[in-house]
Amino acid sequence: MIQYEIKQQDKFKYIEEGEGEPLLLLHGLFGALSNFAGLIDYFRLHNKVIVPMLPLFDLDLLHTTVGGLEKFVHKFIEKREYDKIHLLGNSLGGHVALVHVLKHPERIKSIILTGSSGLFESGMGDTYPKRGDYDYIRKKTEVTFYDPRTATKELVDEVYEIVNNRIKAIKIIALAKSAIRNNLGEELNQIKQPTLLIWGNNDTITPPFVGREFHRLIPNSELHFIDKCGHAPMMEVQDEFNEILHKFLTKLNHPATVA
Repeated sequence: MIQYEIKQQDKFKYIEEGEGEPLLLLHGLFGALSNFAGLIDYFRLHNKVIVPMLPLFDLDLLHTTVGGLEKFVHKFIEKREYDKIHLLGNSLGGHVALVHVLKHPERIKSIILTGSSGLFESGMGDTYPKRGDYDYIRKKTEVTFYDPRTATKELVDEVYEIVNNRIKAIKIIALAKSAIRNNLGEELNQIKQPTLLIWGNNDTITPPFVGREFHRLIPNSELHFIDKCGHAPMMEVQDEFNEILHKFLTKLNHPATVA
C-alpha cells in the first residue's frame, strides 16, 4: 500500500491525490485511512481524490453532531474551492454528505452513499463498546464486516483506543445519538443530484432495507447490492465497489456512450 501524504491548510488536514473532477470521501466513526487505500489507488488515476480528516474528537461537545461535521465539510470545500464534486460518504460520513447536499447543493455533482446513516441505524448509540476488554472490542469491530478478517489489528486498536479514552468515547456516543435524532426521511426527495447507493447484503448496522428506503426516497438514485459484504463495502470488497462507482461516474460524464 502506498502511504499518502497528509496535507494541511489552516485547520484542515486531508489527503489529495490525482487530477480531474473531485471525488471527496467522508469517513465514518471509525475510519483508519488505510481503509480507503484501494479506493484512492484506483480513482486517483481518474479523479482528484480528496479525504478530509473529519474532526470527530476536536469539536466542542455542543458541536459534536452531524450538523457540526457538515459545517466543517462546508468550510473545507469553500476553502479549497472544489467544484463539480462527487461526494462519497460511508456510514456517518454518508449522513454528513446528505446534510451537506441538502444545505449546499451548488458544488455537488453527484452523491455516493454506502452503509449510510440518516434513516435508520442499528445500535450505533446503545450497544456501544464497553471500555477495557480488547477481545470484546475486537468482536464488536468484526460485526461491521461480513468477513471478520477485514477488522485488521490496526482498526481494532484504533477502536480500542477511542473507547478507552473517556472524552473520545463520550464524543462518539454524542455523534451516534445525533445521527439517530437527525432523521432525513422527510427531506430526501429534495435531492436533485444523481445518487449511487452501494450496499452490503450482509450489513447489520444499516441493513439492506435501509438502502432500499434511500433508493425509494431519493429521486434520481440507483441501488447496487454486493453479496458477502457488510457495512463498509469500499473496504471489504474494493474491486466490486470501484467497478460500480467507475461505471456510475463514466455514465455521468458520457451519458450516450455507456449502455
